[in-house]
Amino acid sequence: MAKMAHRQKGFSLIELLIVVAIILIIAAIAIPNLLRSRQGANEANAVSTLRTLATSQSAYYATFGELQGYAPTMAAMGPGTPCDPTHACLVDGALACATQPCLHTGYNYFMSSTSTAVPYTDYVFTATPLTWGATGSKNFCTSDEAMLRYELNGSAVLTAAVTRPQCTNFALFSGL
Repeated sequence: MAKMAHRQKGFSLIELLIVVAIILIIAAIAIPNLLRSRQGANEANAVSTLRTLATSQSAYYATFGELQGYAPTMAAMGPGTPCDPTHACLVDGALACATQPCLHTGYNYFMSSTSTAVPYTDYVFTATPLTWGATGSKNFCTSDEAMLRYELNGSAVLTAAVTRPQCTNFALFSGL
């Protein structure tokens, strides 16, 4: 009697390699799109956070402005007991960090003022990506005039707050 060939069940090596190649192609297409959407979300959050900070400065000025002007630091707008000019309870602890930069959702935040003593007559907030090209690819700022702007030729992470004259210069920063 002739022996019949016994066929094994399962996938061949070629079939498995084809499946793996298809998965890698799909991942190569999907991952950059995911990173771009995450970066866009971080940038939108940075704009929203700057709006929150500017609104908080307006509330601080309305409450304490007669004697203090604007808040001198981001920590002065943060939580405290009691709520007073040194801790106005206007922003959460993440945005009211004691030392700058304050990290929040992939961006670092800085604050500065041209005033050196009470009353503080102006302010500028700067938002810069934690990692350029990964967590964001735009630098943003807003000042006491409350217009949000992005850096026109930004190409790197900033290491400090931009000055108010820089933020309000339309050759450097354009309005959103």
